[in-house]
This record gives sequence, structure tokens and C-alpha cells, in this order.
Amino acid sequence: MNSEHLQKMYISANENTIAMWLKNAGIGKAREENYYDPLKLALAAGIKPPVSGSVSHLIEELKRLTQDDPLADTLPTQGFHFTFLPLTLPLYNVNEPLPEKMEQLTNIWTEFHAKKIVLKDLRLVALPSQLLLAGIPEPAAIDLRQSFCEKVLDSHWKKELLMRHTGSPLPAPFWHSTLLRYSAAFLPVTVRQFFIERQGLNFGNVAGELILAKVNYNWTKCYPSKS
Repeated sequence: MNSEHLQKMYISANENTIAMWLKNAGIGKAREENYYDPLKLALAAGIKPPVSGSVSHLIEELKRLTQDDPLADTLPTQGFHFTFLPLTLPLYNVNEPLPEKMEQLTNIWTEFHAKKIVLKDLRLVALPSQLLLAGIPEPAAIDLRQSFCEKVLDSHWKKELLMRHTGSPLPAPFWHSTLLRYSAAFLPVTVRQFFIERQGLNFGNVAGELILAKVNYNWTKCYPSKS
């Protein structure tokens, strides 16, 4: 997965989404369930980079646009993150001890802990009912993630990792932060227009050190592992 291929995937995703929107003027059927459990925590690896002025402005604009819409779940600025590799589904309560095999995972993680990840050329990517902020990783980051993924697959955490990625590639190709989840089949017209007006903008770069943590679905609760 090189940067050129990833660029094409982002463009293709946007084109496919816009084509789908054109065929579906309304929001369609409302979701009856949450995207993820709103309370339980999952294990994940990722970065929580500083929020630049342009990204902060983008999130605030999106919040203002959707503030009166109960179906819109916009990412709070304090939850801004990019997942390196999600490891489990939301399985754990806040104060629940992790299984004994956590030691194996933390031993694997020592090779990756605090490694710097850089994502360049951030841009909006639209899915039918979500808005993502996605970037292009440096080649070293791609290699790191592949290596970590393979080591986890070769560990006692294989089952959890495969369950987390049921029906999706492993590792997932996009490097992104989900700015908006909409609890219906399609985004409303106002958010579609918001995206279309900004899809050509470049929101700069981000960089952060990798952490392994227990997190809720939008990373507003984040409990890093003691590595």
C-alpha cells in the first residue's frame, strides 16, 4: 500500500459516496443501534497528535452545523486521534482488569511504543454516513503497522484482532480520524454540501507518538498502557 495507491483510494471513496448520495436525496433509514458500544472500552494503538488551527476550525464548523441534529455524533476536539491498529471490539468496562495475556501484548508493543508517526496532506474523505479526516503516512509508518499486525496475529490476541476486523481488511487501508458519525444510512444535505465545499482542501500534516491504550469509541476516554 504505497502513498499513490492510497491517494487513489481516497479519491475513489469520495467519488463513490457522491454517486450514492445523488441516488439517495434523503438520509434514509435511521440506525437502530450505535456504531460502537458508547460505554465499554477497546484496546487500540494510535496517536493523539496536537490539533492544528485548521483542523480545530474544521471540527468547530462541523459542530455548529450539526449542533441541533440528534443523529449527528461529531468528534470532540479532545478525542482527536488517528488509529494505528484497532485491536479489539469494545469488550472492557472502565475498571475491569485486562486478561493475563495482556503481558504478551505489552511485550510485543515495546518495539513500537512512542515511535513517531507522521501523516501528511490531510483531507476530508466521505463515506455514505460518515466524514473522515484522512492522511498519507510515511513509508516507515506503513511498515511499522504491518509488522505490528503480523506480530499480534502470531500471538494469543489473534482471535480478538480478527473479530475486530470482521468484514474489513486487516490492517484497514485508510489512515484516518472519524470526524462525524451519522445515525442514518446517509448524511443530510447540509453535511454533504459542507464536504463538497471542502473536499479539495489540504489540512496539513500531523505527527504523534504511538500509544497502546484502552479507549472508548471516539478516544475521549483514553487510558494508555504502562509500557
